[in-house]
Amino acid sequence: MAIDALSSKKAGALALIATAAVSLTSIPAVAQPEGRAARQATPVRAEVQITPDAPDLPQGLSARAWTVADADSGDVLAAKDAHRKLAPASTLKTLFALTVLPKFAAGSVRQVSAGDLEGIGAGSSLVGIRKGKRYKVADLWQGVFLRSGNDAVHVLAAMNGGWDATAREMQRTARKLGARDTTVKSPDGYDAPGQVSSAHDLTIFARAGLANEDFATYCSTARAQFPGPNGTTEIENTNRLLVGSHGLTRYPGIIGVKNGYTTNAGNTLIAAARRGGRTLVVTVLNPQSKATNAVYTEARSLLDWGFSSAKKARPVDSLHIVHAQHAAYAHGAGPGQVNAGATDIGSRGTWYSALAPWAYGAGSAALAAGAVFLLRLRGRGRTTPPGGTS
Repeated sequence: MAIDALSSKKAGALALIATAAVSLTSIPAVAQPEGRAARQATPVRAEVQITPDAPDLPQGLSARAWTVADADSGDVLAAKDAHRKLAPASTLKTLFALTVLPKFAAGSVRQVSAGDLEGIGAGSSLVGIRKGKRYKVADLWQGVFLRSGNDAVHVLAAMNGGWDATAREMQRTARKLGARDTTVKSPDGYDAPGQVSSAHDLTIFARAGLANEDFATYCSTARAQFPGPNGTTEIENTNRLLVGSHGLTRYPGIIGVKNGYTTNAGNTLIAAARRGGRTLVVTVLNPQSKATNAVYTEARSLLDWGFSSAKKARPVDSLHIVHAQHAAYAHGAGPGQVNAGATDIGSRGTWYSALAPWAYGAGSAALAAGAVFLLRLRGRGRTTPPGGTS
């Protein structure tokens, strides 16, 4: 892909950091049994979850829903209406990438037809794809991640068997990742009747995406060269925390992930950053504040809170487990890649999935003892299987 030399080096380094940080080698977090989070967390308000010993949340949070999660463990450190079903705008492109990115080599070429560009919604954000021109798949993904180009999404979806087929496949991907709040109608995130996701699900998609080296590289790239009518032209990422634009400074340690806006969704953002050996993912949906850059300033304050709360905030929930059969497909994994831990989960079978929620928050000694105990049960056949512009 054509990226200026300095940005390329920085993006590559950030991608390696991200992929190393989000390995799923430890016992992964799974959804808590009903009532567990309620026992651990004391709501500040009816819709906010935070443990009593955690530092106070930032002032001025106006988003309809948000989450702060640890990408390494899957622990949700605090949340507001995490499962509230809302229009996601272009943050849904993370699910699109999880579904389609592993299928096509970055260097393969597509000559765009008129049919590839049919059905793009009015007012869509575009990167400038032209009928009859040839584009590398890497260029198309730069268009998706940096410019939120719905034209690039349409071309990739056409390569993937069509618009409706891709939406159905995205729906299956979401379910396999344990994301139950998401209904896909338009793969680019454009407003469509019935299309919804949640802060919880979008955080799952970002966490899974960061475990894929290509995804991590694209979502962390600030600027790239894109094919234009006369040579190439520079495109800049629309994520203002990543670039540092529109009166904002680049967030320290930022590694992506995706922003969006539509009339129904308002402003939406998934922001991931790595500092002090820790990777956090914050999702912010539809701030009600009229302040300029509200989605970015609220995400920034939640990231600051998460990093400063390192060992003070106990989990209030956890992200769903990524099962091995889907992990290799969704992450595009090869031998030795970071999602080897997810593959190991599946090889251990349902007893391991049952162990993880039971062991949530327990010490390492208890985990070891529980694993041995359940292994013995397994050997006796007594295990229980786990239940606008986008």
